[in-house]
Amino acid sequence: MSRADLDVRATILRDQGVPFVRARVVMAHRPTSAKPGDEAIIHADGSIEGFVGGTCAETTVRAQSLMLLDSKQPLLLRITPTEEPGIAEQNGTLTVHNPCLSGGTLEIFLDPVVPPPLVQVLGDGPIATALTRLAGELEYRITAVDRQAIGSALAVVVASHGRDEVEVLAAALDAGVPYIGLVASRTRGAGVLAELAEMRPDLARIAPGRVHTPAGLDIGARTAAEIALSILAQVVATRPHSAAPAAFDHHVAGTASGAMAEEGSVTVIDPVCGMTVAAVETSLHLDLGGRRQYFCGPGCLRAYSANPSGYPES
Repeated sequence: MSRADLDVRATILRDQGVPFVRARVVMAHRPTSAKPGDEAIIHADGSIEGFVGGTCAETTVRAQSLMLLDSKQPLLLRITPTEEPGIAEQNGTLTVHNPCLSGGTLEIFLDPVVPPPLVQVLGDGPIATALTRLAGELEYRITAVDRQAIGSALAVVVASHGRDEVEVLAAALDAGVPYIGLVASRTRGAGVLAELAEMRPDLARIAPGRVHTPAGLDIGARTAAEIALSILAQVVATRPHSAAPAAFDHHVAGTASGAMAEEGSVTVIDPVCGMTVAAVETSLHLDLGGRRQYFCGPGCLRAYSANPSGYPES
């Protein structure tokens, strides 16, 4: 994929509100398969478009990129085949030891592109108008409700005072939107949820716990602007937070014994070479005996497959 193709792809992803990391090789000491100027896009599922190195370098880039999508901070990643003395991480630069490299050293700039959170609002009254104004101060992207894009929204706020409420609430629940708010009194809110349960019996159980009504934190809000403030505060308070670990050296002797992924983990350790690997479906892995092991490359996978009992498990 050419740089021009990657530019087009990156523009499309930004327009769609999809997070990714743009990687560019800025230095390559031979022997390396990558050259300065090589680029790639790393997606949140670990898949990669483009080229920034062979399997081993790609494994390192994938693992670090997934962590950067959480921190949102750019990073200069230095990948070396031998351990280098000194501080591994300093001033936006991380040096990692990748024992699988063929002998060269790479420096790759990783730039996370995380679009602003999307908030969809139903309604055009004073509260909806105030939400639009205040969301801009939080650097949120706010739009009218769009059923096609509702699944990518951080929040859906229904402030239409009776128009299309049930239909939009059902769509937001179906899409798994993290925050769903209904601007209504407690009495009317209960009535709307009862109507929703009648229309969609399958949502009757989950709707009361997922739909915030009255929307917003109880801060004694009175004006439209204050209500909008309370709603956005509740969005912030309830938004999902990932538990990505801080970046660290890819090879620290004795610090890990296997490549089993714990619940919620972003990275795990290759049991053969000790490298850090992204615990995602796109990483090389082996399912054996009802358990999954992740590997940096085919060499480690083959070695493990030949003698699984010869390697420790976490």
